[in-house]
Order: sequence, then structure tokens, then C-alpha cells
Amino acid sequence: MTPYHDGMDSPALARPLPDIAATEALGAALGAVLRAGDVVALSGPLGAGKSALARAAIRARLEAPEMDAPSPTFTLVQTYAAPDGLEIWHVDLYRLDDPSELEELGLEEAFAGAAALIEWPERAGPFLPEDRLDIRLEPAGAGRRAAIAARGQRWRERIDGLL
Repeated sequence: MTPYHDGMDSPALARPLPDIAATEALGAALGAVLRAGDVVALSGPLGAGKSALARAAIRARLEAPEMDAPSPTFTLVQTYAAPDGLEIWHVDLYRLDDPSELEELGLEEAFAGAAALIEWPERAGPFLPEDRLDIRLEPAGAGRRAAIAARGQRWRERIDGLL
């Protein structure tokens, strides 16, 4: 990975993802390091691979490679319980009209004691925790590129596991 800055708050590390297998491998690595209280902000345009990455993280952590992990585009939130007791929230904010709607979802609960994978995090506005991992996916040729940035000490200690 190389230092990279593309509209994110601070420099990020860029990782090429030439195919879906590479995206799923990054997701599996992410799933392996998730802990209670973690927030992962997954951003990028439609079709960039946010849901694929989140599903791979969930499947890896749940040790269920064939499990169907639907995108929460219409339900907004899907929750999962890992074998070690970690609760994982997969959140898709694409249909959110205003950040104040987050109160109804109970995301503060996830931020406190679960791991939250959040698609379209920019729609959370000021409710998105500052201490988080940002992963921005962008199309790049036939594949995509991931820009990964740790926001806060919590992720700086574990970001090497995603390289």
C-alpha cells in the first residue's frame, strides 16, 4: 500500500483490488480484526463493492463462507452474532434523507458495544464517530482501489492487518 489522499480527512493507504476475490480477501481480513465498539465507514459510488466487502467481513467473522448476508438497502440495518459473541451491525444509509433519522435506528447502541459496518457513511453527518476506520472504494480499470484510513488510535493499532 502507498500513501494516498483523495478527499478523505487525512492521508490514506491505497490498496489495489483487481477482482472480486481481492475485495473479499480484504473483507475477510477486516472481519478477522473487528472488535466491539469498532466503526467501519464504507464509502464509494454505486457498484464500487461496499456491500461485497461488508458481506465478506461478516462471513469471515461468522465462520460461514456460504451464508447469505443480504445488503440492508431497504431494511437499513442487518445484525449478526459471531461465534465469539461479537454483534455485527451492517448498516446501509443510502435511503436516509436526513442524519436525524439515525436516532430511530439505535446506532449509538452499535457504536458502544457492537461492530458497525456502515455503507454511505456521509449520510450520517455529525452522528458518525470520529474514531473509526474509513474505507473508500473506487473503480480502477477492471477492478477497484481501496483507500484505507484510520481515524483515531483504535484503528491505527490494527490497520497493518488490512495491508
